[in-house]
Amino acid sequence: MSGTAMGVDVDRVSKRFAHRVKGEVYAARDVTLRVQPGEFLTLLGPSGCGKTTTLRMIAGFERPDAGRICFGNDDVTGVPANRRNIGFVFQNYALFPHLSIFENVAYGLRVRGEPEDAITRAVSDVLALVGLGAHEQQFPAQLSGGEQQRVALARAIVIRPRVLLFDEPLSNLDAKLRVQMRNEIRDLQRRLSITTIYVTHDQEEAMAVSDRIAVMNQGRVVQEGTAEDLYHRPATQFVAQFVGRVNLIAGVVQTINGRSATIAALGRAIVARPSPCDLIAGDSVQIALRPEAIAIAQTSAPGSLQATVLSSVFLGDKVEYLVRCGDETLQVARYNAGPTTPLAAGTAVGLSFAEDAVVVLRTSRESAT
Repeated sequence: MSGTAMGVDVDRVSKRFAHRVKGEVYAARDVTLRVQPGEFLTLLGPSGCGKTTTLRMIAGFERPDAGRICFGNDDVTGVPANRRNIGFVFQNYALFPHLSIFENVAYGLRVRGEPEDAITRAVSDVLALVGLGAHEQQFPAQLSGGEQQRVALARAIVIRPRVLLFDEPLSNLDAKLRVQMRNEIRDLQRRLSITTIYVTHDQEEAMAVSDRIAVMNQGRVVQEGTAEDLYHRPATQFVAQFVGRVNLIAGVVQTINGRSATIAALGRAIVARPSPCDLIAGDSVQIALRPEAIAIAQTSAPGSLQATVLSSVFLGDKVEYLVRCGDETLQVARYNAGPTTPLAAGTAVGLSFAEDAVVVLRTSRESAT
């Protein structure tokens, strides 16, 4: 039993299911992932995008119809789950209600036939690691949701898995506890350097815990990268809409000059850089602008876009505005440096943004469903 971190290669893996009405449906299609040893990769996407099916194939709970899965140099495509040496943390914790916390965590080691003294040391060490050293003799029903999640995590790592897998592990917790637990999971993963694959539909959660994120839609990986890559440089309209909030504005390419493009949008020519290299004049595009990238001021600076405030929402650290700019309704976020009074509906304002804040996307039928 080795605790050495190893990479995971998912090579063109597909999984089909028979649907009573739709016939044959792909839950995952040609999924390829390369996870480095010790890396934390998150599969992010909406319900039904294929992320959990992909995770279950990596775990060995589902057999792929095509492709292969390797842990390091070992092809595990046909290896059953109980022989892959994985740790799996389920959405509903899957704890045994009739067993003590100690025995819940010890279960995997007992199945493996580990000596009793080794089990006692390992369970005590891992419960101390997750902050539950004083709860060994309690039962799951006596613990809070966050404590139960720590038990599930302890049970997954006590066996020193080669790969650690999470399936929506925080979805049953309240908002404050979710933030606390995601930080604890990330900190523990870094300390143990376990190769980890994590599934969630929560964009903020994915950005908080991951080294890299693979965004999935309709059974495919549509973009991989760091949180910064996906947020600031989305490759498609779907990614732009799914990862954070965004304004998508229709435009037409006027000119191309090196890696810069001039786009006719919002009633004027907008320079964007960088831009997709294969655009040509006359192409229809969408420009993506994040709300916080747009500066809003009651006094219009030279060259700013003229707009009118439609509504505002005060959220403590920021004010979110809806403004009308020509024929477009835009989201604008202004962060507060101190006490502030939001601009009233009907206020005339000027909008401005930097050229490198504009992302040019080809017009697509994709939507964030």
